[in-house]
Parts: sequence; structure tokens; C-alpha cells
Amino acid sequence: QVNLVESGGGLVQPGGSLRLSCAASGSIFSANVMGWYRQAPGKQREFVARMPTGGSTNYTDSVKGRFTISRDNAKNTVYLQMNSLKPEDTAVYYCYGNIRTAWNTPLHTYWGQGTQVTVSS
Repeated sequence: QVNLVESGGGLVQPGGSLRLSCAASGSIFSANVMGWYRQAPGKQREFVARMPTGGSTNYTDSVKGRFTISRDNAKNTVYLQMNSLKPEDTAVYYCYGNIRTAWNTPLHTYWGQGTQVTVSS
């Protein structure tokens, strides 16, 4: 059993910052890629950022230069620093992890429950 728990969402004014955290716990042998998606009201869930164990990162174009993903591999935790927030960043943010629960099991994608980010004046 693996659980991912997000924290750090909330209400912020345009131009403000928030830092999201996502901690994975349970039977974790290794966590490969960890990252974030978001879903705005009435829209499909969209990719935001990802970071494999090796450290290279990918971002969707709309957040490049404003969001930074990082992770603490020892703690199986991934972070999303969000700066210069815009109203269009308003969404429920979901973290995910491609996790192996034992040396001989395939990678499986686990999701957090989501945390609300609202950018409004």
C-alpha cells in the first residue's frame, strides 16, 4: 500500500507564491518519476511538471519560468514552488509517483488526493 499526501494549497493573490508538498509513504522500494498535474473546473486534468530520480525536469509551457519542481529522494517527497501565480493557475493540483513496491514488481502510478490552489484578488 502506497499513499501520497499533498499539502500547501490555499488562496493567494495574483503575483503571489505557494509551495506544494507531496509525501509518499508505505511500501516503497523505489520512486522513479514524481510530478504534478492539475485540473481546473470544467477542464481536463493537465500535466504541470515532472522530475525523475536522476534530476532532469519537464514543465508545461504555461508554467516555465514561474514554477520549480524539486524532490527529496530520501523522504520520497516532491515539491512544487509556484511563483508569480495567475488566476488561470487556479485548479486542484494532484501529485503522482511512479513507484515500485519491491525489487521485482513493475512500476505503478499512484496519485494523491489533490489540493486546491485558488489565485484571486
